[in-house]
Amino acid sequence: MPLPDTMYCAQQINIPPELPDILKNFTKAAIRTQPPDLLLWSAAYFTALSKGEPLPVKDRVEMNIATQKTNTGLTPRLLKVLHKETCCKEKLQEKWRVLSLPMDQLATLLLLGNFSSTINWMEFFALSCSSLGGNIKTALKFACEILTEDEEGGPARIPFDTFVKLYTYLAHLDGDIPQDQIDSFLRNMQTQVDKQNGMIQERGRPTEERKEGIKGTN
Repeated sequence: MPLPDTMYCAQQINIPPELPDILKNFTKAAIRTQPPDLLLWSAAYFTALSKGEPLPVKDRVEMNIATQKTNTGLTPRLLKVLHKETCCKEKLQEKWRVLSLPMDQLATLLLLGNFSSTINWMEFFALSCSSLGGNIKTALKFACEILTEDEEGGPARIPFDTFVKLYTYLAHLDGDIPQDQIDSFLRNMQTQVDKQNGMIQERGRPTEERKEGIKGTN
């Protein structure tokens, strides 16, 4: 004789107190990231969560306005997800697959940068920004927006030495920019940075001290 189905009442079911928050955060992350392969992404999400690693999550939904699609290849916010931790080639391929990005796009970037099993992340990052922007100026704009700690819509500032490394790498990769032009551009940028830092320091001085400084230049 088969055993009767076990009957449970609400008092017998133990629901972990943290479960609702875990599920709510997971749902919000899935909605923001819009992964084409939800099961693959979910496995990566909970694996990262259990290990305390950066989650493969966008900070908000990102949609291509022209096509109204979310799976159009690498985007600034997906690159920001990838940037959360430096990784080797194998790990990068895994994260790329989790985000359902085109593997041929990754292969092209690795080939262009001549990367081996160990990847210089900032060089790969710069090359990825170039693939988003199409030219060095736009690539650096994307890089600043992704790397900045300023609030969204702000000046998107990054350390000048980071800017120098990104620009120098892309300029050398381009191959058509003479070294003296690279050096001249960076000198001009350094002058602008020094001037801006001087203005910030001046604004931070007390009013009477600023007046004395102005008098001293006359």
